Formats: sequence, structure tokens, C-alpha cells
Amino acid sequence: MTLSLLALLGTSEIIIIALVVLVLFGAKKVPELMKGVGTGIKEFKKASRDVQDEFARASAEEPPAPTPTPTAVVPRKASDTVTQDVGHS
Repeated sequence: MTLSLLALLGTSEIIIIALVVLVLFGAKKVPELMKGVGTGIKEFKKASRDVQDEFARASAEEPPAPTPTPTAVVPRKASDTVTQDVGHS
């Protein structure tokens, strides 16, 4: 996702964004800001990796659910049915 976003930005746009950040936060705050961004990205990647590892462990430990076997439906013949002769008295 980051590469596609950077592909849309040219050199002049990146320079303008850097200047705006420099003006808004000042030269002394920019390194602290970038350090915080880097730490946040690192923590996000670690959490993402942990979740992926947990899913992998859970799928490896859990046996696959048995697939239900189809039951055959046997058609009945007319002679197999029992009929009752009800007489009127």
C-alpha cells in the first residue's frame, strides 16, 4: 500500500509535504515525530505478525472438520408400501 501511495507522489509533492511538516512542527520536533512514527509502525508490524502466527498455530493444531458423507436415498417400490383395507360394516 505504501508503494502505491508513493508512486502517486512526485518529487515536488514530497518536498512540499516535508516543508509543511517542518514549518508545522519545527526542526527540533521532526526527529522526535519520525521516531514516534517509526516505533508505531514497528509495533503495528509486530502485532500483525503475532496475529498471523496465532492463526497459523491454531490451524495447524486443529484437525480439519469431518466432511459429511452423503446418504443415499433409496426409492420405494409400490409393493413395499403397506396398505390397509378398511371395510365399512
